[in-house]
Amino acid sequence: MRKTSACILLAMLAVVYFTWAPHMDVPAAAHREMLIIVDTHALTLTLYENKQPVKQYPVAVGQWNMPTPIGVFTITRRFIPQGNDFGTRFLGLSIPWGQYGIHGTNNPGSIGSHASHGCIRMFNRDVEELYRMVFVGTKVIIEGGPYGELGDSLTTIKPGELGSKVRAIQRKLRALGYYTGTPDGRYGPATSRALLNFKKAQKIPPIDIVDWETYQALELTLFE
Repeated sequence: MRKTSACILLAMLAVVYFTWAPHMDVPAAAHREMLIIVDTHALTLTLYENKQPVKQYPVAVGQWNMPTPIGVFTITRRFIPQGNDFGTRFLGLSIPWGQYGIHGTNNPGSIGSHASHGCIRMFNRDVEELYRMVFVGTKVIIEGGPYGELGDSLTTIKPGELGSKVRAIQRKLRALGYYTGTPDGRYGPATSRALLNFKKAQKIPPIDIVDWETYQALELTLFE
């Protein structure tokens, strides 16, 4: 009798566990391989599930003087904004030189243009749908043309500047053994020291800027 009662108790506990377990705070999307690719030229955001595209949305990206960062990042936080500045949902990105994210908008007419301060804007209905399908840790690839973090042009970069191109330069200087810090997209004193040491070794004028000659010496040139 006691053995029968114990079996019944274990069965009841199993039912309780398996009824409760799916409701634990583990996003369903965590069991799938999700990927977001943003094309800043086509002004689209495409969601991939298990390497297959499942949804594509129109977006707005950064203005020409405040571009959306290019590179590979992850979603680091998810929240429902208070107020209208970021629409109805916000997905924060792991961009080290600033606060950027994928979010809704109170200006739907801006979608399909270069209108933001660097964030990726979506229609509120679209970002709400995306929000339900992705989670913290989801990879986000932001593309700006065929040239990686350099985008589509080699502009002169000066100390104090931030962005994807700075990080590309830091990565190259680190690979060459001149920069020892973390590539964070910030052109600060450590980047200046590394750059000047590199220029000295290359016997080019030790000017603390990244110009065409510097790109050539670093072999950071545009190619198809």
